[in-house]
Amino acid sequence: MLYWLAVRKGRPTREPEPQEHSVIKRSPVKGSQSVKVSFILPRDGAGGVSVVGDFNDWDPLAHPLRPRRNGTRSVVLTLPAGGRYAFRYLADGGRWHDDDAVEAFEPNGVGGFNAILET
Repeated sequence: MLYWLAVRKGRPTREPEPQEHSVIKRSPVKGSQSVKVSFILPRDGAGGVSVVGDFNDWDPLAHPLRPRRNGTRSVVLTLPAGGRYAFRYLADGGRWHDDDAVEAFEPNGVGGFNAILET
């Protein structure tokens, strides 16, 4: 389930976004010390979404999720095995959202939380 950052009575809260399901798949790359990581979200017509994190210097243009025929959108990254990465999704309009398919969340120093992915 994805969580959208909302503000209630001046305090940030995480609220579930209805009918959203995310998937993060990891698979080792044969013959290397790398892991392919697939970020998969439903295609909901809400505009573009990118995965941003410390693996791409938080660049929203680096890894946009592309629509697929099966009704999802996804992007695949190749990351070093044994890494620990902070990330979030950034939707059109500057809306950040989280992914509960990860191992942990950590405070991001600006009043929110980053998802943590381990490869």
